Amino acid sequence: MKYIFILFTLFLFTNCATSQGYSTGNKKAIKYFELALKAPRESKIEGTNTPNFPAGLEILKKALDKEPNFWEAHVLAGEFEENMNNYESAIDHYKKALVINPNHTRTGSTYFYLGNLQHATGDYDNAIRNLDIFMNNRSASPELQAVASQTRRNCIFARDAILNPLPFDPINAGPGINTAQPEYFPTITVDGKTILFTRRIKDGRVRQSFKEQEDFFVSQLIQDQWATAVPMPTNVNTVNNEGAPTISADGRTLVFVGCPDIAGEYGVNRKGRGSCDLFITRRLGAKWTNPENLPGMLNSMHWETQPSLSSDGKTMYFIRGLRGRNGSNDSDIYVSYKDENDNWGNPIRLPDHINTKEKEESVLIHPDGKTLYFASRGHIGMGGSDLYVTRMDDQGNWSMPKNLGYPINTKYDENSLMVSPEGEVAFFASNRDGGYGDLDIYYFTMPESMRPTKTLYFEGLVYDIKTREPLPGKFQLIDLATGKEVMSAKADPVTGEFVVPLPVNKEYALNVQYSGYAFFTQNFDMENPDNLEAIHLDVPMVPLNGENSEGIPLANVFFDVNKATLRPKSFVELNKLVEFMMTYPKVKIEIGGHTDVRGSNNLVLSQSRAKAVYSYLISKEVPAERMIFKGYGSTIPIITLAEIELLSTDKAKEKAHQANRRTEYKILAE
Repeated sequence: MKYIFILFTLFLFTNCATSQGYSTGNKKAIKYFELALKAPRESKIEGTNTPNFPAGLEILKKALDKEPNFWEAHVLAGEFEENMNNYESAIDHYKKALVINPNHTRTGSTYFYLGNLQHATGDYDNAIRNLDIFMNNRSASPELQAVASQTRRNCIFARDAILNPLPFDPINAGPGINTAQPEYFPTITVDGKTILFTRRIKDGRVRQSFKEQEDFFVSQLIQDQWATAVPMPTNVNTVNNEGAPTISADGRTLVFVGCPDIAGEYGVNRKGRGSCDLFITRRLGAKWTNPENLPGMLNSMHWETQPSLSSDGKTMYFIRGLRGRNGSNDSDIYVSYKDENDNWGNPIRLPDHINTKEKEESVLIHPDGKTLYFASRGHIGMGGSDLYVTRMDDQGNWSMPKNLGYPINTKYDENSLMVSPEGEVAFFASNRDGGYGDLDIYYFTMPESMRPTKTLYFEGLVYDIKTREPLPGKFQLIDLATGKEVMSAKADPVTGEFVVPLPVNKEYALNVQYSGYAFFTQNFDMENPDNLEAIHLDVPMVPLNGENSEGIPLANVFFDVNKATLRPKSFVELNKLVEFMMTYPKVKIEIGGHTDVRGSNNLVLSQSRAKAVYSYLISKEVPAERMIFKGYGSTIPIITLAEIELLSTDKAKEKAHQANRRTEYKILAE
């Protein structure tokens, strides 16, 4: 809010004194006024290096006691009060100056300062009135007129938003998360069962005088209640500040901000590149690795903060703070992409219709990969820092940001929103009344128009089908409509456990691979998201050990009804089979076709479909001598007819018949 500064005011009033004189002839008032001008610069507030505006105000009171109509003293008092964030007192002084002399400056700047403060305090009608007076002044500063125009638009937006409030009923996340200490910056896993956040704690080891620092805490959702949060291990939490975390969809990768202490140290075994940097740690089984500076080109000599990791782990959005040569500070949203060697590339600044000339202060990419929430001081809003949403289209372009509306946004600062994977609930930090003390984490129901694409997940275990030993299989989720990879992930190398996000409204092919094993596939049709829930799926991997295997379904191979014509979306999976055959040139396979019991020509149809797959592989230069094909008709069902008849609904029965209609491949003994 502070658009005026002491040096500017000093110039203004010095000019008045030397060329035009003051508005009063009272010498004692003038003497006090000139002493007040110097006071903030000549003395500092004890224990800080900030100008002593309170001292200046005390002297100005004496000036105004001598001459209540000394408008220059009122303007200066207004500036001092504004710099102390006493907006109502500042407004009172600016008003008095204008009552005394409505035209006391040629440029009308007091109307600008008054209008801005009235906007900041929510007095929108009066703010518009005073900003209009300023903007109609032909001698007004063009730079300030541009600011006034933006502020006026903010006032109109805020006034209309308050008249049309959105439903908003924030609920405290409870004593498992919140304490008398400040909690903020929440991040959540895609299954919604683990929340990680920052807590500021007292710590006598801290070198600074205030003896406080930031650590991470984790809480698990148990029977719809957040359990008592526990700190991250000591190789992650240190005596230095750890803050602004982002956790991967599966909860096994954590990226956070680490800043140097007064000695320039980032912590034991941690190295920085200048100012605050992003660090990364990974969970292997139950243990977290020692954090390291994020590899690649993302970190710089500037200030990197507020990371947000995409659900596929390949894209990082974050805030970069830049200090200008003139001492100004700015911060914008950047994005970096991870290469195949796990190094992060040179960051790219998001376009100007997202980033503004003012500060962007936080960012969140939703697990759907295309909905971005962020905080900004530069877009049309309620005032201060507001929250916005923008969406990426199929061509990779971001939409114009949309304000989340009132009362999610207010005249105060809103920041660091976190939206749940299903999109219905959002979390934020607030020090509102009724909490456990200081900042607490709250949640609320997100208005439907602001929600992202609903994102579910599937979780389970990857294991060797024969030994039951866990395997760190690699997952690929592919959009069948485009053939593009949506995400990739790896199962835990110790436990074989995995969690993979599934944005709705698409149909996906899942491919799981691990060296020395046949690849596993699954189909996820998420195009009709109603009543869809999270999915548990264990992944048995078949070893390539020279023995005949059981049939391995090709779950994403599709044919036209009652025909052997491959549908185009089958090529995604068949190309994976081609890749597998090329990777293992000694492997031989049988391609088997299967139907359900319905129909009269099942054996011929299944043989023709198996041949269609065989022919496709030959067209891709897989040698014919490494393959055979066979139609089994309905002779080897996964679910028998007797079992199907016991099912209670027609929908369940049809699903069972569908499972029996399949194409498989077998690994043949050498």
